[in-house]
Amino acid sequence: QVHLVESGGGLVQAGDSLRLSCAASGGTFITYTSAWFRQAPGKEREFVAAITYNNGVTTYADSVRGRFTVSTDIAKNTVYLQMTSLKADDTAVYYCAARSRWTTGPLNIIAEWRYWGQGTQVTVSA
Repeated sequence: QVHLVESGGGLVQAGDSLRLSCAASGGTFITYTSAWFRQAPGKEREFVAAITYNNGVTTYADSVRGRFTVSTDIAKNTVYLQMTSLKADDTAVYYCAARSRWTTGPLNIIAEWRYWGQGTQVTVSA
């Protein structure tokens, strides 16, 4: 059983940067693919970014490509989401997710992800 804990959220101004962390226990990111999702008030949870377990191939939603970077520190068993040029539309609860490397369904489908963190709030003031 993989347990994920996010941290690093907060209140920032538009244009600022923020780095989220997701620490895993009970499993290692060397064998799991991981992702970040977010959910804004009144909206459905949406895919943000993912990084594969083996060669670190990254995938991004169009809305964040070029501004966000997902990375993994295997030694620390932690996944990061570096966010730059933040906009008010980025305001949401950000969730870390993980799934077995054997899962091959679409990255942006919530049902394809087995493990979830509790979420961390990111608020961007205009």
